[in-house]
Amino acid sequence: MRRMSVFPQHDTALGNLGLTANEIRQETENNTSELVSDLVNLSAGARFEAIRSLHVPFNEKKTIRNRVNSVKLSKTILAADCGQQVSRSFRRFRVSLASAMQHLVIWQDTLKEIGGRFGTSVLSYFLFLKWLLQFNLFSLIINFCFITIPQIVHAPNISSITGFRGLELLTGVGYFNKTVLFYGGYNGEVIVSKPAYNMQLAYFFTIAAYLVLCGVSLIYSTSRSFQKNFALETGPVSGGAWRLLCSWDFSVVNEKAIQYNKNNLAIQLKESLSERLQEKNKMSRSDRIKHLSLHLLAWLLSLGLALGSCAGIYFLGTNRELAFSFSHDPSDLGAEASTLLLPVVVSLFNLIVPLLYSLISKIESYSNPRAKIYISIVRTVILKMSILGILCFYWLSFVPTNISCWESFVGQSVYRLLIIDFIFCLLGIFFGEFLRNVIGTMCIQSLGVPEFDIARNVLDLIYGQTLAWIGIYFSPLLPVMQVLKLFIIFYLKKISLSMNCQPPKHTGRAAQIQTVFIALLFFPSFVGALSMVAFTVWSLKPSDQCGPFQGLNTPFHTIFNWTHSLPETHWVRWIFENILRSELFYYLISLIVLVITYFLWQITRGRKELIKTLREQIVNEGKDKAFLLNKLQNLQKERREMASYRPQDFDQTPHFNPNWMNTLPMDM
Repeated sequence: MRRMSVFPQHDTALGNLGLTANEIRQETENNTSELVSDLVNLSAGARFEAIRSLHVPFNEKKTIRNRVNSVKLSKTILAADCGQQVSRSFRRFRVSLASAMQHLVIWQDTLKEIGGRFGTSVLSYFLFLKWLLQFNLFSLIINFCFITIPQIVHAPNISSITGFRGLELLTGVGYFNKTVLFYGGYNGEVIVSKPAYNMQLAYFFTIAAYLVLCGVSLIYSTSRSFQKNFALETGPVSGGAWRLLCSWDFSVVNEKAIQYNKNNLAIQLKESLSERLQEKNKMSRSDRIKHLSLHLLAWLLSLGLALGSCAGIYFLGTNRELAFSFSHDPSDLGAEASTLLLPVVVSLFNLIVPLLYSLISKIESYSNPRAKIYISIVRTVILKMSILGILCFYWLSFVPTNISCWESFVGQSVYRLLIIDFIFCLLGIFFGEFLRNVIGTMCIQSLGVPEFDIARNVLDLIYGQTLAWIGIYFSPLLPVMQVLKLFIIFYLKKISLSMNCQPPKHTGRAAQIQTVFIALLFFPSFVGALSMVAFTVWSLKPSDQCGPFQGLNTPFHTIFNWTHSLPETHWVRWIFENILRSELFYYLISLIVLVITYFLWQITRGRKELIKTLREQIVNEGKDKAFLLNKLQNLQKERREMASYRPQDFDQTPHFNPNWMNTLPMDM
């Protein structure tokens, strides 16, 4: 570091230096610039000491310090500008990436349009449909990648294929009989590769992983939705104040939909007021007995219709399918078409019996429309699950002992049920919505525009998804049909909703209705399908002539064979032998689940108490404010009364009483 002055001394003559004034000024400026550049690279303390040790006047030191600070500040600003530019670029990239991801989200704009025109209650149906579509897309991808592609690439298990005649699209037999669409199109060979690919393990673990992920997703979604919309709600959240202040759907922007929402809100307010009046006016004992008798009669009729439907399906449809399986002629189109009788009967029962339920509910005269909706949902679920239960009982009891490749037979039966249900959905859109709208607007105007029945449509989706879960083991590519079905139904329902329907007048809260639908999808839909698949894997002997598990006692024995082929010291075999096959492990898992459930229940209970306490505090604070306001009003009133008196109204002149002695007490 320079310790001398960079400026010429004042008593030095320019001529003695041999330089002109400009050359001296230029040399001085160069030396100063070099000194400033050296000082900039020093730390703050070293820079202060270096400037202080310069042998120059104070003004020159001040000038050098200012130049150093300006250079330092310019470099800092430049670095900051570079950092800000980089961060700004990253933010723009992140925003553009998020925008691109939103464009990739399926039906994003369409769902916004539906919510803006018809409200969140109708939107919940389409969101539920999209959710089911994601389940089936995931199933399709993993089944196709881990099961179908290895089978097709290695050795297609195709034999005695008949020509394609078109009827196979409805029945699933004939041309599709030995294809990879069904269980019989796969074999259990080990594909020779590095590493070896075991088709038995791939088939078992792919189906198991998909069902486990579906179960975890359903449990999480059900618990979160229940906690958000039911568990923490205490008090009359559906009363008049809530409906007036919090129930308006601000996503609706269409004028016609706004008018519908106004009318629906008015109807709901009237119903809420009537419910409160009915609570105050208690029914007599005879009226209560009458209502209970009507409800009991309605439930007996509903259960009788469900039992009659199950009996008719069991005795009528199953015999036809067995007769076709015993006398199967590939060229007999009539016998092949007769297999459609069972799915047609099932779809007719699913269509007609809920209409009878709606007629039965009219004799009950429910005072609460939400209770009427929930009762209708419960009865329809009982009907559909009873029908599927009797079919599963038939498939697992009689089919394995009477049919050689019984897994493919069950897969074809589920395939036919899914296809015929899709056809009936299309017919329902045409006859139940389009023609009903034409009749209500042109012929019989008193009928009006039909309402979009959210509960019935969602229950149809749950029924179709239950079929897809039941058939996932017997037909690995069944999600292909379910994905196509959901795609077509989405667009047809959207068009029909825009042209033929209006939003429903009697609905509960959209979030609570959606919670109920998710819970129904988990139980009994998913739990029932999982029980059937688990019973098939653990208890039933697979076919000896087809499928990847032929020759085994049960499909689960493939896990035993695989673990026994591993060395005894292998960690997978140790876990399977000592943990997964131990009853203590499942006991501990059950105990942990119960403890966690208990803690979560206590947390929810504590939150309920906290909410109740906070609401009581709000009420008490309101009373305190009312008391203080009354007190303030009384004080203001007293002040106004005191201010109304004037000083001249009082005579303040002193008076002398000459008889003051008489005012003294007598005992003085």
